[in-house]
Amino acid sequence: MDYLHQELEKLNITWQNVTVLQDKDGVTVARVASGGESYVLKCFQNVEFRREIQNYQILSSLGVPTIGVIASTDAALLLEDIDRSPSYRLGLAEDLSSPEVARRIAVWYQKLHSLGETYVLHHGENLYDEADFFTIENMALIQEKTGTQTMPAWAQLEAQYEEILSLLHRVKQTLTYNDFYYTNMVVAKDKSSALMFDYNLLGKGYAYTDVRNVLSSLSEEAGKAFLNEYGTFDPIEKALDDVVSVVVTLYLACQRDEFPWWAQALLDELDTTFIEKIEYLRRLL
Repeated sequence: MDYLHQELEKLNITWQNVTVLQDKDGVTVARVASGGESYVLKCFQNVEFRREIQNYQILSSLGVPTIGVIASTDAALLLEDIDRSPSYRLGLAEDLSSPEVARRIAVWYQKLHSLGETYVLHHGENLYDEADFFTIENMALIQEKTGTQTMPAWAQLEAQYEEILSLLHRVKQTLTYNDFYYTNMVVAKDKSSALMFDYNLLGKGYAYTDVRNVLSSLSEEAGKAFLNEYGTFDPIEKALDDVVSVVVTLYLACQRDEFPWWAQALLDELDTTFIEKIEYLRRLL
């Protein structure tokens, strides 16, 4: 707890109580009672994850809505406590089935993607990019860890790798959120707006990665509402993502001590529809 107190001192915040809410991967989240106010303190002992501090600043400068940032240091954020907000609440599991909430969050994503294009064009060099995981070396790692070396899809993908990589570098880049789930969502109590928070994985990429990420969690009805509000997406981005996202997601799954259940469907896909997706993308190249 000492480092939490040290960051609060840097922020010139007096406190009566500090309650740790989460402590994982070098990131600690705590509720801070200070006088009659309640805040959320997010401390980054993991230096890599301190990028989130800058990401709040980027979104604020662009006019993309975020939860309120009270203050920050080089290693911590002091944020508004949504649990104490008169206007907003944290996302709920049932929001994933709500067309109304889906439309509101689509507005946020549309703003992120439209305003993010110019930012990435001029300042995107060092942003987090999940496409960086799409490498021949990572494919080999996935095959070794999952025992899928003999699956024909890998040979097909490696044969098309350079062309796919070239397309990855040519598609339009923007800011992408990359981490959709209801636990990272804030919804107005009157459902007039919604936004995402927790920007550790915010980075650059093609917009459809976020569209796919959102639709994979929403119900069918809510997904249709999201797309109706969000608007059209580039079908070439979808075809590209249908291939690249499988490699990226399996690579991230292989970094875990135990292979996660949510990645099992992608392993099954390697032996079924993945070759068809590679072939369809090849015809578009």
